[in-house]
Amino acid sequence: MIKMTIDETASAISRTSPDVIVQGLSRLLVEWKLSAANVNELQIQVERYIGNSWISDDSTHAAVDALWSAFCKTAIGCIGGMSINERLYHFGLLEMFDNASSSHAREVIYAKLLAVQM
Repeated sequence: MIKMTIDETASAISRTSPDVIVQGLSRLLVEWKLSAANVNELQIQVERYIGNSWISDDSTHAAVDALWSAFCKTAIGCIGGMSINERLYHFGLLEMFDNASSSHAREVIYAKLLAVQM
């Protein structure tokens, strides 16, 4: 199984179809990085989005679901065994973490990645 970052997953999902729902899911993944949601909340949001939206054809739905499932298996499902650097990489937050202007800003990112409780 190929390991993809959240940005690679969003891009791969976007390429499956110009369908508005598919494009919206891709945006949701990218915009998650700027939201207050943590990794567990991301998984709930995406699975709710996929389950409650009507993607125009079954093959596109299957492709999107396969991409999301692969990301869940290799990133979200393994997060407990990852170092903080691995978490930052897989979830596209390395640059944001490096540019964090305060220890509080870094703590927010840690919490987002389930590394510490705030």
